[in-house]
Amino acid sequence: MSTTINTTMSAQEQMNVQNAVNLQNAKNASELGRTTSSGLGKDDFLKLLITQLANQDPTSPMENTEFIAQMAQFSSLEQMNNMATSFAQMANMITSNEASNTVGKTVELNVNGNSITGMVEAAVRGDIPQIQVNGSLYDLNSIYKVYAD
Repeated sequence: MSTTINTTMSAQEQMNVQNAVNLQNAKNASELGRTTSSGLGKDDFLKLLITQLANQDPTSPMENTEFIAQMAQFSSLEQMNNMATSFAQMANMITSNEASNTVGKTVELNVNGNSITGMVEAAVRGDIPQIQVNGSLYDLNSIYKVYAD
């Protein structure tokens, strides 16, 4: 005797599932202070893996190679995320350093199509480095030309 399992959901079932997910997300946001995100993190991956292992068919368990492959993918993903974070930090440091190196130099800025020339009096480091010229702060990207003094 063969058993056929229907793995397709009807439109009504899909709508019911979506409503249940939306209800749970709203509950999490209001009661637990948790918000939803569109991306999966490492905790989500581990929860899915544990759930997969706990609910696998005992007559056909997950192969060791499948488990190892999934763990390797997880490890690679985590390392890529770490590298992306490190690269973003490095780019931020380089940009902040670039702003600091303009202090005391004469620059020409392009601000909304207008040209402003003056000496850089100070630099502000951070996610969006700025320079102070003629008493006003400008985005580092507005520098059009740097003069050698």
